[in-house]
Amino acid sequence: MTAPEAAAGGQPEPAKPDRGPDARPSDIESGRGIPPWLATSITYCSRCGSELRFGAVPDEERHRLACPSCGFVAYVNPRLVVTTLPVTDRGEIVLIRRGIDPGRGTWAQPGGFLEVDETVTEAARRETLEETGLVVEPGEIVGLYTRLEAAVVVVAFEARIIGGEPTTSLESLEVRTFSPDAIPWDGISFKTTYWVLADWLARRHPEIRPGDPTRGHL
Repeated sequence: MTAPEAAAGGQPEPAKPDRGPDARPSDIESGRGIPPWLATSITYCSRCGSELRFGAVPDEERHRLACPSCGFVAYVNPRLVVTTLPVTDRGEIVLIRRGIDPGRGTWAQPGGFLEVDETVTEAARRETLEETGLVVEPGEIVGLYTRLEAAVVVVAFEARIIGGEPTTSLESLEVRTFSPDAIPWDGISFKTTYWVLADWLARRHPEIRPGDPTRGHL
């Protein structure tokens, strides 16, 4: 009998549900509620100004932030980050060396937060143009990636470059192309970036193995 079985009085522990491949960039378990760093910025009711309380709420299936005075429930949802993996006519990929924290000086795909008044496709084009100077046409979705630590969901498009010239910005110290076998794995910014690149290689260049996923990504 294994230790988990013994601890449960001889019964095996129930298997944890499969969180899906989007969970690969996240190091923390699901079901922990609002991250503490985010909870500190959601303190007062936007309807009446009373202090919000976290706990059981009638007719809700889980604990929520709610106002004890007026009953308003403050739902806290993740933000969507829209990114692209621009590909040149020669099959090279474009990455930026980040000019801001987190990850200043490391390599990532261009992207940023979806604005409330634009579509995901529009955001992909806009963010890529702002950070690289390149005009792209988003194509296939490489993948979706959940980062619970940052309360974000990242969508990554493979993108065809249709115009523009590589140009740096406040957010990009360098705009550079890499052949698939020369991706700078040791200098990658984020775990989400790692998995975007790994999934893209698996689709387009399965003969190339990605770098070590446990090394130093934010």
